[in-house]
Amino acid sequence: MSGGEERFHRAFLTRVVEPGDEVCGRWLREVGAGEVVRRLMGLGQQLPGVTDTRWAGLRARAERADPERDLALARDAGTRFVCPGDPEWPAQLDDLGDAKPIGLWVRGRPSLRIWALRSVAVVGARACTEYGAHMASTLGAGLAERGWVVVSGGAYGVDGATHRGALGAGGATVAVLACGVDRPYPRGHTQLITRIAEQGLVIGELPPGEHPTPSRFILRNRVIAALTRGTVVVEAAYRSGALVTARAAQRLGRFTMGVPGPATSSLSAGVHELLRGDAVLVTDAAEVAELVGDMGELAPARRGPVLPRDLLDPAAARVLAALPAREERTRQEVARGAGTTEDEAIARLYELRSLGFVERHGDGWKLTRQATISVGPNRG
Repeated sequence: MSGGEERFHRAFLTRVVEPGDEVCGRWLREVGAGEVVRRLMGLGQQLPGVTDTRWAGLRARAERADPERDLALARDAGTRFVCPGDPEWPAQLDDLGDAKPIGLWVRGRPSLRIWALRSVAVVGARACTEYGAHMASTLGAGLAERGWVVVSGGAYGVDGATHRGALGAGGATVAVLACGVDRPYPRGHTQLITRIAEQGLVIGELPPGEHPTPSRFILRNRVIAALTRGTVVVEAAYRSGALVTARAAQRLGRFTMGVPGPATSSLSAGVHELLRGDAVLVTDAAEVAELVGDMGELAPARRGPVLPRDLLDPAAARVLAALPAREERTRQEVARGAGTTEDEAIARLYELRSLGFVERHGDGWKLTRQATISVGPNRG
């Protein structure tokens, strides 16, 4: 069968079969797209694996399918149809087996295959908190600045914040929709999705004009998980589509990451449940890139601020520690407290005085006010 015929038949099937239908996926694998279309048009026996009622429903859809019209509408809208075996087809989608997409409708100029090679998904709650939106936007921008393609679902909340973060950084982002790519959903994100199509890619399994349904949202998530090297969940309740994406990523052997939130937040409860399992805790783009990236893409070492006392010689630090916060000590008392000789103690005390840590009062020594604050409020 020629590539044109294969594309035509698969475009036909996107109008007839729901995304992720493994029975149809098995038909495609066993008899090919052309034979499946022929049978659905009544030119042959019913294919196995479905009831008579289900077959009748598929036949009714097939009678109304018009792939020529769908492909023409797509061309007019700047959209192309990408099939398995095409140079632009992302091979990692084949990991879905019989549940892989029949094909993808792609809106935007870049190559989907090339972009998907270095991509990360960031997903989460639609009704996210300000914290969730901030973290999603920061992750989107940070990953984009590091040369990663940021993939999400174009929805309100975490998805939208992620896309905006990547776009704001001048980076690459992909929206995977649960409807026709010519029909932005949600309507409130029409401008955002149009901008993504201009600067990045908008993709989906459904032909032009198709509307989303709850089941299509859930099935869309497997494409997000399979397309990318890993999935980051920012906020998600126990029942959340974002968790569906994360679990699909785990089944596919992809990296699964979670951004922790307040222990009291129900919107972070699902994330915390993931983190109690095999997911990895991440807090910024550098940690995500370190996990999913190539060898050498290490996040910077994390530590608290360096304080002046951290730079002291260990012997001087022991003498400093022998002085209480608000009381004087003689050199003999300091020597005993530091476990050293009086000569060593007096030498270190003068060293500490030159550095502004201690001051002398007759025969006694005490911390300066600044040293008291620096050493810590709980001393003494």
